[in-house]
Amino acid sequence: MAKLSNEELKNILEDRIKKLENSTLKEDKVINEESVKILARHLSLGNEIPALAQRFFQIAPKTKLVWLHLCECTGCSESLLRSELPSFDELIFDFFSLEYHETLMAANGTKAEELLEHVLEEDFILAVEGGVAAIDTFFLTIGAQGESGYEILEKLAAKAKAIFAVGTCSSYGGIQAAYPNPSKTCGISEVLSQKVVNIPGCPPSDINIIATLSFFALFGVLPELDEQNRPVWAYGKCLHDMCERKAKFESGIFAEHFDDEAAKNGACLFKIGCKGPYTYNNCPKVKFNAKTS
Repeated sequence: MAKLSNEELKNILEDRIKKLENSTLKEDKVINEESVKILARHLSLGNEIPALAQRFFQIAPKTKLVWLHLCECTGCSESLLRSELPSFDELIFDFFSLEYHETLMAANGTKAEELLEHVLEEDFILAVEGGVAAIDTFFLTIGAQGESGYEILEKLAAKAKAIFAVGTCSSYGGIQAAYPNPSKTCGISEVLSQKVVNIPGCPPSDINIIATLSFFALFGVLPELDEQNRPVWAYGKCLHDMCERKAKFESGIFAEHFDDEAAKNGACLFKIGCKGPYTYNNCPKVKFNAKTS
């Protein structure tokens, strides 16, 4: 998706709000203003947009979200659960309607399968956590119908309004794809014909997940993406340039081994494996676990 100017985004939002104001779908929700401002700030939206975004979320029906688990460890969901602003409660009660999430939903067994079939009849966005075993479909086969994870993914992707690969596993295959890769796992974009937005990280930060999903919920379009289909707002800058240890790198102060006391005192970790100079991510800025780490 090409980058849209703040003026273009403002016009999109004003038009969507105008249509909702005169619609029977109009709702009346209480939205945390501070949460909306934080999302707008991370997305680098213009000064006029937070108030419009606040109004949109107040009156718009919640965007239906299907969260599919494939070959993964649930670390991406754990990251999402630790969100502070907006909190996870806000996310699922005010911003999105979490229609399906195998770890969190109450339904199980055949009831869960029925729920997923029902979702296919509605508009929803799809978030996929985990790589897909696409060649040998024996892996991840589940349920009374004996459907594989690959078959479920294909079925959902065909109906989804937008598809997001959450985490390194769903983006690129992850640890499951390491040699000899007996399950033949790969990133979901390798097997889907639809556009996939990659949100890599092991796990990605809660902000990177929520803000990317929220951008689509707000504007109905995908954010600007780089050559790897990652949101530029989150993955457009080199991690090394934002690192709190960069001054030590410039000064030549490095940790030489893993138990080096210098590492505890803020020395640069480049010599013991840090890939910061080659990594594009906003980790040092948004951090993890409500900015505690």
